[in-house]
Amino acid sequence: MCLILLIRHGATQGNLEKRYVGSTDEPLIPESREGLRQTRGQILIHFPEHDFRVYASPMRRCLETARILFPDRKAETVRDFEECRFGDFEYRNWKELAGEPLYRQFIDSGGRSAFPGGEDRLHFSERVIRAFERLDIREDTALVVHGGTIMALLDRYSCPHRDYFEWQTVCGSGFAVRWNGEMMTDIAGFIL
Repeated sequence: MCLILLIRHGATQGNLEKRYVGSTDEPLIPESREGLRQTRGQILIHFPEHDFRVYASPMRRCLETARILFPDRKAETVRDFEECRFGDFEYRNWKELAGEPLYRQFIDSGGRSAFPGGEDRLHFSERVIRAFERLDIREDTALVVHGGTIMALLDRYSCPHRDYFEWQTVCGSGFAVRWNGEMMTDIAGFIL
């Protein structure tokens, strides 16, 4: 059994503005970089005997977060850990979308229908799960990824199980889990 840290990247301008930030490759805001620098020592405090292998989404916000939190490790990028493709909703927020019928349909579906011109939750989750299963994790690992990526992994592997939307987490936070090759247990949330 090994330890996995599921860490959502630090905040970007789009995150602050509550935008759908999927394929937009924006950097961390300075305040987030500074906050991550000040608190990266918490990983050493809470997990002092762990030598993490680091995987990250190839998006700039994830790679920057990984470099700050694990400065002695080079993150291996996993393309399919990218955030959901939001299609026509990309880099827009609910205020900008409120009057659009397609947005109303999406909301009424409980987030299950496809984003117009983008992915649906099922295909997104399957992409993330396939990527995770290709890693064949057998050692302590940190995944520096997106909120949706974390939700897809925990929706599939959490024990006891909780649904996709119950695993939402804020930027710069995440979950520590025990991985036995089949399920994620002893799940504890943390804020860096």
